[in-house]
This record gives sequence, structure tokens and C-alpha cells, in this order.
Amino acid sequence: MWPAQVPEDSIQPLNPTLPVVPRPGRHRRPMTAPKTPKEKASKKKRIILTVLVVVVLLGILVTAAYFIKQLIDSKYFFCKSSVKFIPIDKACDGNNDCSGGEDELSCLSSFKVNTTFPVRLMTAQQVLQVYSPGPGWRSVCSDDWAEQHTQTACKQLGYTYKPKSTSVRVDTLLLPLKTGPFTAIRPGTTKTPIHQATIDRSVCKSGSVISLSCSDCGKVGFQDRVVGGSDAFIEDWPWQVSLQQGGQHSCGGSLVSPRWVITAAHCFTGSKKELSRWRVVSGRTYIGTLGGSYVDRIILNANYDPARNDYDIAMMRLSSPISVGVSRKPVCLPPKAFGLPSQASMSVTGWGYLEEKGKVSPTLQKASIPLIGRLKCASPTVYGNSITQRMICAGFLDGGVDACQGDSGGPLVYFASSQWHLVGVVSWGVGCARERKPGVYSNVEEMLNWIRTVVEKTP
Repeated sequence: MWPAQVPEDSIQPLNPTLPVVPRPGRHRRPMTAPKTPKEKASKKKRIILTVLVVVVLLGILVTAAYFIKQLIDSKYFFCKSSVKFIPIDKACDGNNDCSGGEDELSCLSSFKVNTTFPVRLMTAQQVLQVYSPGPGWRSVCSDDWAEQHTQTACKQLGYTYKPKSTSVRVDTLLLPLKTGPFTAIRPGTTKTPIHQATIDRSVCKSGSVISLSCSDCGKVGFQDRVVGGSDAFIEDWPWQVSLQQGGQHSCGGSLVSPRWVITAAHCFTGSKKELSRWRVVSGRTYIGTLGGSYVDRIILNANYDPARNDYDIAMMRLSSPISVGVSRKPVCLPPKAFGLPSQASMSVTGWGYLEEKGKVSPTLQKASIPLIGRLKCASPTVYGNSITQRMICAGFLDGGVDACQGDSGGPLVYFASSQWHLVGVVSWGVGCARERKPGVYSNVEEMLNWIRTVVEKTP
């Protein structure tokens, strides 16, 4: 028999599989050995070294740029409007060397006072007095006095921080004040300036007058120091500042408010009249040139006489107030008729020469010196008729301790009633610490009227 015939399609698989075409697959990355800790540390060191090199280079560039700028600023004035440099000596010389005269706009000025500042504190008791042309000075009774009057009066007197007033019985006042004249506040005048808000009285109904304490000026926390040492710490003398020109210490000065510095007029002789050249460095024990406050006013007493060193006082206004703290704090201005006792022990501070013809001290120095009476200082064997009413003398007639070059403009202070008061400004002397040639200081008490008027009138 013939084998049965099977249809051709019956021998094909029901689900034929497609031919598999080989395709390249994904290659796995070859495995690498893990980095050892030594290699990781080496890489980290390279990164740190690179960063340090960059930081050092940037520091060098910034420092170089700073000193180049200081050098340029010490020699030239830049005219912004005409984009050119002129020699610094031509700035503030009275001639317009820049277009628009900008080199004559930012200069020191002088100010003469021919009026009486109408508010003052009197004697160590800080008795408030007001002035008007007719009656003159009158002590203010505590009758109808309110806290707002305290705020108003202290604001007129300058630096104010937590002001307070107390009543002082008339019968405890010094003799010249016991008998008046007196004045008292008119009701409803809390916002009127104190000298305009009073009415004269023959006696105080309350039997007492107002004593003011306007701020925390002149208060420091003393720490133990080396006995007999001459090094000082700025925290103990926080009003002391360094006046620097072209990055160099030139004079000292004293903060009397967060924005005002008192110094000597003779610090600004010669080509030192352009404001942008000056910086006021505060809060430093060790003298430095970096930083400091810009200055927008330098005002000399218009009566300053360079030949006699008379009226040797000036004021600088900072472009912005300093932040008051333990190393930056104003000193108190003394009241009128402060009454320094005979041979009162006072302190002078500064970075000046440690000896005649020496060099500036890198660290703040202090010295305690006694007041020398006017008659003795103005005697023929000392300074004779060179001593005026605007001067006081302090030091030792046998020499040895004194202010010196570089201390000019700095503070002479006296401690009373738990506060330091600025009684003098370093002005002049013959040599440094010579026998019978003590230091001569501008008498701040005699300049109070000028100081307060400058602060009030300066825009």
C-alpha cells in the first residue's frame, strides 16, 4: 500500500518562531577598584591647597589695591566731574582746579560764635540753667517739671541716653546759686525748647532746682591693670580715637557723642584741609590703619590763633554715627564752673611719642598728671603771658611725664560723680616732659558755648 498523503501545511508548526537575529547588547562598564583612603585624602588636600592659593592671591591683590589707593589718595585729589587727578595741595586752596569747583566743596571750615547757647549745666551738681538776653542766666526750679522736659532739655545739650532728672534743694547749692535768680516751667510747654518754656520766679515754690544726667557718657568698667604700667586699654578710655590722614596716625581726639569728635585746631594746618583724606579710627587699643569712619565736617574755632595757640579746638562730624559699646563710648562734657580741685589728678591718653624726638607708640598709652594752677603756670619761670583763659596746664614741674607729639587733640579727663569728664584737649608745650615746661591743654569749659552751638547749627 502506498503511504497516506499528508497535506503540506499540516507539517508546519502552528506557531512558527521567527528567526532570531543576533543584536549587539549593552556593554557593562568594566569594574574599577575602589579608591583607597590615601588617594581620597590626597585629592582633598589638592582641593584645599588650590582654594588657599586662590584666597592668598586675592588677599594680596586686595591689599595691594588698598595701599595703592592710599598712596594715590595721599598725593592726589580725584575730580569726578572732569575725570582727572590734581595734586592734593591744590584741593582746598581757594582756587577751583576741578570743573564745578568740587575740589573746594569738601573742605574744613571755621565757625565763630557771637551768641550765647541758651541751656547749660552748672557746677558739679549739674544744675540746669537757661538764658535769655534780658534776665541772663537763671536756675530752673523743679516746680511743675515733667519727664518730657527732661527729654527736651537733654536733647538740646547733645548726646542723650536714658536721661533723668533729680531735685536738688536750694539750701544745699553753692553760695552763688542759692540766691537765684530762678525760673520755672510754664504748664503745657512739654514740647517747647526749655529756654522758651519758662517764667521768672523770685523763689522756687518747691524749694528745689533741677539737676540733669543726660547720658551714660564717661562711664567705664575698670579692670585690674599692672600697677605703675603705662599701657592702656581702649575699654577703659573708649572715647579715645585716632585721627588718620592717608592711612597715618596724625592726632588724637575724643568722642563726645556717637557722631561728634573734639580735637585740636592745629591738627589741620598745611595741606590737611580736604575732608576725604581723613578717617576717624575708634575702638582700638593697638593703632591700625584699616577701616575707620568717614568725615563730612571739620570745623575749626574761627578765633584760633596759630601764633599763640589760643582757641586751639576743632570738631569733626562723622558721616554716620558710631555704635556705642564697651570700646566706643562718648566722654562727658564738663558743666560750667566745674570747680577742679587744686592739683586734681587727671589722665591723658594717646598713641604719641614715648619720648621727645621718638616715634609713635603702637599701643594706647596713659599717664596720670596733676593740675597746675594758673598763677604758677603763667609765672615768668614757666610760660609767662603765653597762658590765656582758654588754656589749662597739667603735669609735673620737674618733668618726666607728659603728652608729646602725636597726642595732639587727645583727651585730658577728670573723674567725678562716677563719670569721666573732658576737661582739656592736648594743645602745646615746649618739648616733651621737660623741667618747668608742662603740657598745655585747651580749656574745654571755656569752649562749651562754642561746642554746643556748633553741634546745634551744623546742618
